[in-house]
Amino acid sequence: MKTSEYSNEQLDQRMRNAGLRPSSARIHVLRYLEKHRNHPTADRIYKALRPDLPSLSRASVYNSLAALERSGLVRPLTMDGDELRYDAHVEDHGHFCCERCGAIHDFPLAPSDAAALCPDGFLARRRDVLVWGLCPGCAEDGADCAK
Repeated sequence: MKTSEYSNEQLDQRMRNAGLRPSSARIHVLRYLEKHRNHPTADRIYKALRPDLPSLSRASVYNSLAALERSGLVRPLTMDGDELRYDAHVEDHGHFCCERCGAIHDFPLAPSDAAALCPDGFLARRRDVLVWGLCPGCAEDGADCAK
């Protein structure tokens, strides 16, 4: 999945199109998520933005993430009971979490996967596919991928 670089005006318009009032904190949080596709926690976002935005509070980051989530611009991820992580890539896709290095990688889901993941008679509105294992770099180190 490719990383996009949006201008303030484009982020502002995306928020307005989603029915969300743009604020400085929301724009900075969304820009961070668009640029850093590593599925960060709210605390990681706060620590990354704080040096350039000394008036930014943790509450502003959490409130911004909640508003962005409600508007459909970000997606929360729960990773094995861990803290929530956030993803600006909201289209259907899966996540592969490496058990060794902890990296989270996006992977595409084919439209045909929807039928396989949803029982007959049910209507899937969102899919959260999480796969745990070893990424290519960690698997190369001689670990057994089938664990």
